[in-house]
Amino acid sequence: MKFAPGTVLVIDRGYNDYDWFGELTRDGVFFVTRMKDNAVYGVVEERNVPEKRNVLSDKVVLFYRTAAEGQEHFFRRIEVWDEEKQRTLVFLTNHLTFGATTIAAIYKDRWKVELFFKAIKQNLKIKTFLGTTANAVHTQIWTALIAMLVLRYLQLKSTFRLVPIQSRRPAASSTVCLSRLGRMVGLSF
Repeated sequence: MKFAPGTVLVIDRGYNDYDWFGELTRDGVFFVTRMKDNAVYGVVEERNVPEKRNVLSDKVVLFYRTAAEGQEHFFRRIEVWDEEKQRTLVFLTNHLTFGATTIAAIYKDRWKVELFFKAIKQNLKIKTFLGTTANAVHTQIWTALIAMLVLRYLQLKSTFRLVPIQSRRPAASSTVCLSRLGRMVGLSF
């Protein structure tokens, strides 16, 4: 898979592949991930950390396994204290200019994306994407967002007592409409 130069990927720790990280760096693609505990590296530079922040250390590192003469790739190893969970998180990135707190924030935002796709899968019964091109994925995500928004609107509407608009035929209740729409997109109420 190819990415445009300047793209920032946020990668799950389970996909750590240092050779691939080297390729991304050569292609001008940035990444942020959690670093594995068993990584073997050398420290090239220790950077200053911001005062009164949760950043414990910011180091430029080199992985011995992937280093070749004239083809070294430098990465940053950033340690951050997670106050909420009372633990240290170690991030790895090839972005040498973003601040350490920005790198931590980028990875933290990854969780919001995970929750979004989890909601789409659970609420809309989407198992896989129908297309894999950028346009196809964008279209499917926008469609899912619109469906979720309409469903949420109907859920809220069904909890209020609104006077129905008079029509020639009897109006269906909001709950019935919500139930019908839910069945169309694979939800059950």
